[in-house]
Amino acid sequence: MTAIALTIAGSDSGGGAGIQADLKTFSALGVYGASVLTAITAQNTLGVSAVEDVSVPMIEAQMRAVLSDLPVNAIKIGMLSRAETIRAVGDSLQKYDGPIVLDPVMVATSGDRLLRDDAVAALKSILMPRVDLITPNLLEAAMLTGMPIAETHDEVVAQGRSLQSNGAPAVLIKGGHGVGIECVDVLLTKDGDSHQFCSPRLQTFNDHGTGCTLSSAIAAHFATGYDILAGVTAAKTYLHAALTGGSDLRIGQGRGPVHHFFSQWRER
Repeated sequence: MTAIALTIAGSDSGGGAGIQADLKTFSALGVYGASVLTAITAQNTLGVSAVEDVSVPMIEAQMRAVLSDLPVNAIKIGMLSRAETIRAVGDSLQKYDGPIVLDPVMVATSGDRLLRDDAVAALKSILMPRVDLITPNLLEAAMLTGMPIAETHDEVVAQGRSLQSNGAPAVLIKGGHGVGIECVDVLLTKDGDSHQFCSPRLQTFNDHGTGCTLSSAIAAHFATGYDILAGVTAAKTYLHAALTGGSDLRIGQGRGPVHHFFSQWRER
């Protein structure tokens, strides 16, 4: 059977993040991608200029259409923006029993807020206990826990444990927004184990969509049968290569995207 992954997320008209990044990642990793669109953003490498939510009935219709026909092996959830959307997605997933990765998209790389304040509680109560893994960055972990942005390993672990105590089975806190010569991500699994993933911190302006790309890469690996540790490890390897391969891309006037197809494109 062909491995299938579903992304439930918003659209990035600039093509670097959101649904577009997810589908590119699925394809690059040999997984068929389906999608449910939750919001439309007017966005480019310089930032987000407008956001329009897709109606709840249309989100529900997309969910029914995909899940009633396609044998989806894994799901990635990204931008949901409002409480009504979160409730609709949660209700539509009640009968789904495959692995789910939740990337709690709250703030874009440009700094634009993408999750409304009243939706945070819904995200924590409805979706966090329902998924298998959440992947907040340092800023998002702080916003979800109400704590200051973590600066030490112990503080990162404390925030991860706090999220687990609020229902999240497993947590991957991403260290891309941290400081230092290494980027350190911390994975806390539901069995209580803690794992660190360290990689050299790359100096590049082409890092738009890194969070979307990592979470969708994890979902793609889940779709092909990887367990959580192997899936996160393989996804981290892919993202680092996409960041490295994208360092010379010239797309837009601001922060460009990672290179999802670094291994497929050839020099011309």
